[in-house]
Amino acid sequence: MAGYVPLSGGDPETEAIAEARADPPKPKPSRAPRLASLDAFRGLSIALMIFVDYAGSIVPIVAHSPWNGVRLADFVMPFFLFIAGVSLSLVYKRVSNKFQATQKAIARAVKLFLLGVLLQGGYLHGINTLTFGVDIEKVRWLGILQRIAIGYLIAALCEIWLSSKKNDMRGGVFKDYYLHWAVILLLSGIYLGLLYGLYVPDWQFRVQETTLNSSIDDGYVLKTVKCGVRGDLGPACNSAGMIDRLVLGIEHLYKKPVYRNLKECAAFQDSQDLDTLPSWCLAPFDPEGILGSLMAAVTCIIGLQYGHILVHFEDHKDRLVHWLSLSLSIFLLGLLLSFIGIPLNKSLYTTSYTLLTTGSAGFTFSALYLLVDVYGHRWTTFVFEHMGRHSLSIFILVPSNVAIILIQGFYWRSPNNNLVHWVVSFFVHK
Repeated sequence: MAGYVPLSGGDPETEAIAEARADPPKPKPSRAPRLASLDAFRGLSIALMIFVDYAGSIVPIVAHSPWNGVRLADFVMPFFLFIAGVSLSLVYKRVSNKFQATQKAIARAVKLFLLGVLLQGGYLHGINTLTFGVDIEKVRWLGILQRIAIGYLIAALCEIWLSSKKNDMRGGVFKDYYLHWAVILLLSGIYLGLLYGLYVPDWQFRVQETTLNSSIDDGYVLKTVKCGVRGDLGPACNSAGMIDRLVLGIEHLYKKPVYRNLKECAAFQDSQDLDTLPSWCLAPFDPEGILGSLMAAVTCIIGLQYGHILVHFEDHKDRLVHWLSLSLSIFLLGLLLSFIGIPLNKSLYTTSYTLLTTGSAGFTFSALYLLVDVYGHRWTTFVFEHMGRHSLSIFILVPSNVAIILIQGFYWRSPNNNLVHWVVSFFVHK
């Protein structure tokens, strides 16, 4: 009797009996309501990324710190990792099949990783040329999306396999999820052990001769970096770079590291005699390298704990008290570590940097939650909410320069006569 439609002129009693016997309509599965403040935070982060990417060349103070220290741009990556962690607590709030959930998490991380390779691996050449394609021997394997994928996967596995679904947070975020904190300590211990414990010998790399002398068009010069140290946190002899060179290969690292903006490498920017530069100024280095990704996963797992508070507490005040207490503790610990000699360094993703930026993310999320979800002032962040719901598409189009490359493809008679070239020439070169 499913789908029964009474005929016109039929017996009302018979029709009533038929309707009662008919199968009730199956309710549509209801989707959990989105957390407006989390969307707003994601949108704010992508807007911040766009701002520092394009304004950094004009206002260097907002761009990434050349090495030690933090600037506005250095908060973007931790914010995204933190948001990914919070989201995971909602995605895996109920897990009926751990193996199936693990497969989905792995599949999502792999897709995100491969997308990152496509966008930042060197295939898209950007605004300097209308060509595309990359030599497989020189593709950059790691980048922003790849680091998020790694952090997401590690945090997802923690949530799927190391969470007790019976807990109700009566023991607090530390006691009820002690296995998550054990993973945080384990990752931090491995990171610190490798960063300070590995011996870094002298190493060499090749520099194309056209970089050193414009009159020579081919061939390479072999450069040597003198190290022979252990526990060095400078640009030249840190173990993070050594691990990437050994595992990934030096040709697969980022070719324009931010430390080239240091005073020691200023001649590289000024096109002076490059032979007088410290050799490491010309070397590749990946700010999203292997070792730093361990601490990036720590940021993601800490964000997961904020999500646990969101899931287990229904009262706004309880959530905010727990969030702010956790944020203050993490922030102050990061500040303390920076004072006792562990520098704030985004390129190495040091423990002090991890804690300070994660605490800052917690403060920002709490403020947005209070503004949007508690007081209901969504009109103040509706643009960020919209951007947050389409953050991946925006990242592909704007920060990854896909939209700019597409616009640049339309030119008048000569490839240099395009809108992008005119804008860059007017705002940057003048």
